[in-house]
Amino acid sequence: MAASPNLSLTITIFVVVVFLSYSNRPISGAGNPPPFACDVSKNPDLRSFTFCNPSLDVETRVADLVNKLTLKEKIGWVVSGSQGVTRLGIPGYEWWSEALHGIGSNGPGVHFDPSNVPAATSFPQVILTAASFNVSLFHIIGKAVSTEARAMHNVGAAGLTFWSPNVNIFRDPRWGRGQETPGEDPLLSGQYAVAYVKALQQRDDGDQTKLKVAACCKHYTAYDLDHWKGFDRLTFDAQVTQQDLDDTYQPPFKSCVLDGNVASVMCSYNQVNGKPTCGNPELLNGVIRGQWKLNGYIVSDCDSVAVLFNNQHFKSSPEEAAAVAVNSGLDLDCGSFLIEHVEAAVNRGLVNESSINRAISNNFATMMRLGFFDGNPSNQLYGNLGHKDICTRENQELAREAARQGIVLLKNLGNSLPLSPTSIKSLAVIGPNADDKNFNMIGNYFGTPCEYTTPLKGLTAYVPTVYHSGCNRIFCDVAQVDETKKIASTADAVVLVMGSNQSIEAEGLDRENITLPGQQQLLISEVAKVAKGPVILVIMTGGGMDVQFAKEDPKITAILWVGFPGEAGGAAIADVIFGSHNPSGKLPMTWYPQSYSEKVNMTDMNMRPNSKTGYPGRTYRFYTGPTIYPFGFGLSYSRFKHRLAKPLPTIMTVDLEEGHACQSSDCKSVDVVDPMCKNLVFGVHLSVKNVGTLTGSHTVLVFSRPPRVHNAPHKQLVAFQKVHLRPKGEEVVRFEIDVCKDLSVVDELGNRKVALGKHVLHVGNLKHFFNVTI
Repeated sequence: MAASPNLSLTITIFVVVVFLSYSNRPISGAGNPPPFACDVSKNPDLRSFTFCNPSLDVETRVADLVNKLTLKEKIGWVVSGSQGVTRLGIPGYEWWSEALHGIGSNGPGVHFDPSNVPAATSFPQVILTAASFNVSLFHIIGKAVSTEARAMHNVGAAGLTFWSPNVNIFRDPRWGRGQETPGEDPLLSGQYAVAYVKALQQRDDGDQTKLKVAACCKHYTAYDLDHWKGFDRLTFDAQVTQQDLDDTYQPPFKSCVLDGNVASVMCSYNQVNGKPTCGNPELLNGVIRGQWKLNGYIVSDCDSVAVLFNNQHFKSSPEEAAAVAVNSGLDLDCGSFLIEHVEAAVNRGLVNESSINRAISNNFATMMRLGFFDGNPSNQLYGNLGHKDICTRENQELAREAARQGIVLLKNLGNSLPLSPTSIKSLAVIGPNADDKNFNMIGNYFGTPCEYTTPLKGLTAYVPTVYHSGCNRIFCDVAQVDETKKIASTADAVVLVMGSNQSIEAEGLDRENITLPGQQQLLISEVAKVAKGPVILVIMTGGGMDVQFAKEDPKITAILWVGFPGEAGGAAIADVIFGSHNPSGKLPMTWYPQSYSEKVNMTDMNMRPNSKTGYPGRTYRFYTGPTIYPFGFGLSYSRFKHRLAKPLPTIMTVDLEEGHACQSSDCKSVDVVDPMCKNLVFGVHLSVKNVGTLTGSHTVLVFSRPPRVHNAPHKQLVAFQKVHLRPKGEEVVRFEIDVCKDLSVVDELGNRKVALGKHVLHVGNLKHFFNVTI
């Protein structure tokens, strides 16, 4: 999407005013009625139109509407600011609304207004929610967001089409938008996408033909560079092998469409192997429509069609640029390029009107599934939702719980955490993110939060505190070392809240270094030297940081990563520090050393290492170098043990059809085909026991290590599940492992294969070896 507006003093003042007025706002009221078509109460003649008859199927209604439109009227519905057709009782509609981790104000479809909807629940940024590894949580958050979305729509404050979630792979730690994603693993990203999409879209009446709101999986595809050392997303050409495309970059989008039944996919700014994604028929018509059978519309990232002409110079005229986008399968232009140029493209014979019909048919079908053509929304399933359903106490508590579940405990020397609120008489709270007044905790793609609890406020609710920012700003050009050492030396414990914000990592802004900004490291180390009690380092970032110095420093007794934890983040951080919540988050991305950013070009899209060039590869699946903290790492105040509750097979036999080539030759792998896969499923029953003294949750991560064929990953996540256990409590966690689906690999041509030979499944220190043979 287009870059979010920078936070400014004006915005800060506005949000503060919103907070002050929120408790006095009306909890119910009409607001502004949303736009809708087929208002038969005002124009009874509309009853005669087939497209206004909600009892008919969508296909019939869409065909009738398209046949009634002129070419100019059709073109008015291939852009995000769609134009009304007054003669048919159809108002204009703004497609661009955002709901990444709560309703966002980025798109023109959403309007926060103190007199109508002043705020909405701001959940943790996605990267922290993903760290919970809790699919149920993903779904519950999505459902809360969709309810607030419908409520805001009913009072004219939001649309029905929300361009979320972001399911790109967090390939490089420097990417400014990695915070928006579920992390670096294709399975986790796919499961997050499916849960969130279903929660946004599925209606409570179970009608699968209709939508609560419409989700959109973005940015398709291989998009994970914004602006780095002169390279810009608008002109970047991602050179991606077919193996990496099908093995890493595409799976989350495939899950979105096939398993989530998402209503939309957004193509990205960048090129892939020399072609703009929004002008690539193989990627749009071929894969999304042809292979995955999308039931919905394909939308461009904002101004992407203009970008492929003006920035990428992919075509020599604007008409040709408009034509290549529509002919490739694009249905909706976020921008105005198509409305300005596609009619001329039709007149020149570059685009058939039938292609325009296809595009608007997909767009209208989505709007009909949303009830836009069913008359007044107040008479529909969600017509009773309104102000009372936004910023509910339940949703605000859910925001706090989501942050608690995601927070990752990275270090805990001598069980220094949790702190005892009765033993701590004075707590020094230090750092530029401790008393954040610029709402950094909600990350990017934010709306106005209902409430906002800073770490300082959250900690002060437990014990008396003394505070110092420690730095002149987040960049920490100047560290106030002497002042902070003075308060740290007399306190019973010290909490340092450091890290980054949207001025360091954001849309349009990638990092060049992955160390803490400026003099933050100096400040931390100097404070730790003089502290008389525990020193807890809280790292608030979207991406990982090289904090090896803190990991090794015995005076720094604990480290927490808290992502950008949302509106209730400060309360959640305090809950973890003082033991009201036992941390259970796991890192959804690898934390690399600074040397990685010095040696590896962000523009290198290759996932796999290259021993000849010294290229170390990317993500835990392929990376061969040292780490600060690995993917999936996270401690608890409890300890958990695993054991196999039932024996596992030691041999899995692939039944090949008669005459198969591998029956007479030495094959390293066989193609994944349905008949062969029927009997290649087995259950994994793991007993998990809490052997600690505190109640806590534990995420069971099941990894596979396939045979070394086709340059396969040296390790990959195949299943995960969260379990909550009391002290000495034990529970059996069950997984069904499908060899073809879960343990297969992708070959050099992008074909999925079952590797023959020795496979390893492992959970923590527990390993099981078995062979796949023919």
